[in-house]
Amino acid sequence: MTVGTETTGRSTARGGAIVWVLLIGAVIAVSLGTYAKVHDPAGRPVLTLGFSSATPMKAWLTTVALVLAVGQLITALWMWGRLPGAGSAPAWASLVHRWAGTAAFVVSLPVAFTCIWSLGFADTDTRVLVHGIAGCAFYGAYASKMLGLRVRGLPGWTLPVLGSLVFAALVTLWLTASLWFFTRSGIPHV
Repeated sequence: MTVGTETTGRSTARGGAIVWVLLIGAVIAVSLGTYAKVHDPAGRPVLTLGFSSATPMKAWLTTVALVLAVGQLITALWMWGRLPGAGSAPAWASLVHRWAGTAAFVVSLPVAFTCIWSLGFADTDTRVLVHGIAGCAFYGAYASKMLGLRVRGLPGWTLPVLGSLVFAALVTLWLTASLWFFTRSGIPHV
C-alpha cells in the first residue's frame, strides 16, 4: 500500500507543478494583453534601431527570431533523437539550442516593447487580433517553458509541448505581421 501512495503522491505533485507552470505563463500572457489594452498607446515609434520606421524593424527582428527558433527546433529534434538521418547530437547541440533560444527571446523584446507601448492591444481586424493574442501567448508560453526547465520531476512530454507552443506562437506572429508586411512592401525594405 505504501508504494501506491508514494506513486500517487508523486503524480499529484507533478500535476500540481504542471498546473503552476501553466498558470504562471497564463498570468504573464493575460497581464501583457491587459496592459497593452488599457494603457494609452504612444501612437509613434519609441525605437527603430536604425530602421526607417518601427514596422520594418519589427518585421526583420521577428524574422531573425523565427530563424533562430527554427535552429532551436532542429537542435531540439536532434538532441531528442527525432531528426531523421542525423544520428546522435554532438555535445555542442545543446549549447546552440540554448543560445539560439536566448537570442530569439532577446531579439523579440524590442518588437514586443514597440507593439505594446506604441500600438497597444488592438482588435481592428482578425489579423491584428490574432497577432496580439499570439504575442501575449508567446511570452506566456516562453515563461512556462523557462519555469518548466527548472522544475524537477515533470513528465517528459512537458518541455516539448511548451517549446512547441512557444514556436507555434512565434510562427503565428511572423505570419500575421512580418509575412504580411513583406508581401505588401517588398522584402528588401529596411
